[in-house]
Amino acid sequence: MTDRTSRIAERITPWALGTTVLLLSMASVTGSVGVRSALPLPVLVAVAACCGVAASLGRRWLWPLVVVGAVAHVWLVMWPAAVVASYYAGTRLRRRELWLYVGGAVGLFALAGLVSSWNEGYRALVAGTAVNVLLMGGAMLGLPLVAGLWVRARRQVLDAMREQAEQLLREQVLRADQARDQERARIAREMHDVVAHRVSLMVLHAGALEVNAPDARTAEAAALIGGVGREALTNLREVLGVLRSPDPVRGPQPTLADLDRLLDQSRALGIVVNRHDEGRPRPLPPTAERTAYRVVQEALTNVHKHAGDAETDVFVRYRPAELEVLVRNRSSAVADGDLPGSGWGLVGLRERVELAGGRLEAGPWDEGGFQVLAGIPAA
Repeated sequence: MTDRTSRIAERITPWALGTTVLLLSMASVTGSVGVRSALPLPVLVAVAACCGVAASLGRRWLWPLVVVGAVAHVWLVMWPAAVVASYYAGTRLRRRELWLYVGGAVGLFALAGLVSSWNEGYRALVAGTAVNVLLMGGAMLGLPLVAGLWVRARRQVLDAMREQAEQLLREQVLRADQARDQERARIAREMHDVVAHRVSLMVLHAGALEVNAPDARTAEAAALIGGVGREALTNLREVLGVLRSPDPVRGPQPTLADLDRLLDQSRALGIVVNRHDEGRPRPLPPTAERTAYRVVQEALTNVHKHAGDAETDVFVRYRPAELEVLVRNRSSAVADGDLPGSGWGLVGLRERVELAGGRLEAGPWDEGGFQVLAGIPAA
């Protein structure tokens, strides 16, 4: 059952119950399912209407329904309101109140039997004998009360089961979070022990080479290697912080403003890199700029690893709805002694671009060489 259906049923049910009690009360005092009354019809309708209204409000206000049902039963042997009152008493009253209600109901039925016995004719026969009083008490008090107690017990069991299920779900989520945090910490330790140690050695050796370089060009290359290595260590510390902490404070992320510095690093290694900006530059979302920077970074890394000193063009195109980044080199030759790679660079790059809602194409182009083209939403 949907929430909308439940709300509609919750609104309709009280008034449907009140209408049913009204009709059954009229049937009771007209002799169809009870004792016929000699009172004028308008009086009977008024009493039945009071019983119906009290029954429709009985879920919220029980005691007015109890009073109306008691008066109607003692006066006219009108039973529907008393039945509904006993049911609601079973669903709502606590132990002490419930015992008080049962004691009062028993006294009420005894009084109703006594009043009926004073009358002559059919009412005295039906509602004035001890046996019939006991039967009517069991049917009008006992059965509805037991039904109400059963409904309340069932609700309590369902609520307990629901609470237990929610508790188990919370514990499962907590265990999953703990397992994830432990795995992140393990990966951070592995990265620190392996990658950070090797990069630190590279920086140290580059520093030593810079100090003892036989010529200025070698010293300049060693200084560049040391600078790149120190930047790599800084980035690695940021990544390790992300892995170690569930809510890390991220450091400054690279944007297009840092692109020239990235290109200068490649130029210092002997690669001719040309930058071409097309369109009117404008402020872009940080995610778009960061993704564009990573595209250029990965493409240049592949050039260093696989294309030697091939001349490379970097195009940054500001489109109306997206930022297009194109990196292409002009040689299909593969450099001697390719640097080792994980084989996941372009795969991870494609995932990054697609997570940003963009597209990535990579492969050979017509004039020879290799190109990487990314379109990143930047509206």
